[in-house]
Amino acid sequence: MTTEATGLSAGTSGFKLSRGVTLLLAVACGTAVANVYCAQPLLVTLGRDFSIGTATVGAVVTLTHIGYGLGLFFLVPLGDMLDRRRLIVAQLLLLAMALTAVGTADYAALLLVGLTTVGLLAVVTQTLVAFAASLAPPEERGRVVGLVTSGVVTGILLARTVSGLLADLAGWRSVYLSSAVLTSVLALALHRLLPSRDSATPTARRYGQLLRSTITLFARERLLRVRALLAMLIFAAFSALWSSVALPLSAPPISLSHTEIGAFGLAGAAGALAATAAGRLNDRGFSQRTTGIGLALLTVSWLPLAFTRHSLWALAVGVIVLDLAVQAVHVTNQTLIYALHPAAGSRLIGGYMVFYSIGSASGAVAATTLYAVAGWTAVCALGGWISFLALLLWAVTRRGTPNPSITAAD
Repeated sequence: MTTEATGLSAGTSGFKLSRGVTLLLAVACGTAVANVYCAQPLLVTLGRDFSIGTATVGAVVTLTHIGYGLGLFFLVPLGDMLDRRRLIVAQLLLLAMALTAVGTADYAALLLVGLTTVGLLAVVTQTLVAFAASLAPPEERGRVVGLVTSGVVTGILLARTVSGLLADLAGWRSVYLSSAVLTSVLALALHRLLPSRDSATPTARRYGQLLRSTITLFARERLLRVRALLAMLIFAAFSALWSSVALPLSAPPISLSHTEIGAFGLAGAAGALAATAAGRLNDRGFSQRTTGIGLALLTVSWLPLAFTRHSLWALAVGVIVLDLAVQAVHVTNQTLIYALHPAAGSRLIGGYMVFYSIGSASGAVAATTLYAVAGWTAVCALGGWISFLALLLWAVTRRGTPNPSITAAD
């Protein structure tokens, strides 16, 4: 396979991703992860169609994140052992099948099982991130991870917008069936354009040893533990907002449509810009400063969000600040932990993202349950408290956790 065919060019430090293939990876990441979030504007409709109460409708989101967490631990580490291109294509095709099952589900049990499976297979996003990181030269890794992660951010944002629009135009089932078609097309494109091997040397460990080594990495690397805990907290806050905001927006006196609710995802487009900018700042050695500023902004973002019932402009401002903050910290986390052991990139990112999934699932069920009991103000208080805990954790641990040199790590 030629470098032209793969979209790679040879550099002084090995093969280097072209911008075109990097963008394709970003699109694939965004499409895969969108499936985890596209149910959020549909919660009221799904609850009505499948007779799921308000207090428990968060299970629709929570089970997807539980599946995602299981996939992060059991599937993502395979990227350090198998041919990543084949692994990515296989997971995308299976994901398309799971999406079709959700789109044709007739019973609540089938819907929930299908959504759990969608979450399990959507972890292909993290295999794609690790693939991109392994192909990037060390001095550009932050930029590449930031660009690919900007695709993830855009996918999350467009998931809500497109989901709401399609649901209004053709019903909620069209959301999942359309995604199944797009996922299948991307699987074929990636099979043709991605190299069969990257610069990371596949491990000779067996599968069981691979899973145990993920736990060993956590026991050995303090930086990984700290950044994983930060991920759990920031995504608990992130999920607390996005898993419950459809409830007050769809209720009187606001009474927005699916499309209007989903459109607020676009207000967080600044998050995509933050992902790329944070990657560049990490390449320049400003990871701690980026983390601190991001967590401070995350905490502050809940102040305007608390006024959602009184002003949709306040909601838009809060969404912009929250998404920007979360993505800046997230990119910083991934860039730092990958630099610890590039050959174990899939295990590092997969293990780290398990905590993301725990936080996302916990935030979803906590926020929807709290909303049913105490309303939107209580949800915002919860989000603000979680965000402050993340800021406090960073402040306490930042001096004792050295930042690895991305260049020296290789």
